[in-house]
Amino acid sequence: MSSGDYAGDMPQEPDASHEMDMVVLFSSSNYDAEMEATAIHSVLEANGIQSIIVGTSSLPVLEFEVQVPKDNLEEARRILADAQAAGPAAAAEAEAAGEE
Repeated sequence: MSSGDYAGDMPQEPDASHEMDMVVLFSSSNYDAEMEATAIHSVLEANGIQSIIVGTSSLPVLEFEVQVPKDNLEEARRILADAQAAGPAAAAEAEAAGEE
C-alpha cells in the first residue's frame, strides 16, 4: 500500500453528496422521550430504515431525537404513521409472529 492509499481502494475525500444527511424524524423532551425514541427506532429498523437515537440517559431532561437519512424521511414517516394507526395490538401480534 502506498502512502497515498487510504483503506485500500477507498477514496480519501468524503462523499460530498447529501444522500445520507441525517434529518430529525422525532424529537421530544417529555419524561418518556427515551422510551418513545427507542420504540420508533425499533420500528424503523424492523422495516429496513436505518436510524439513530440522539440523546443521553445520564441527562434525561434533555431532548431525545430519532434521525434518519434524508432520502428515507418520507418512507420513515409513512412507516411510523402506519405503526401508530395499527396500535399496540398489531405490535404484539408482529412480535409474536417473529418469535415463531
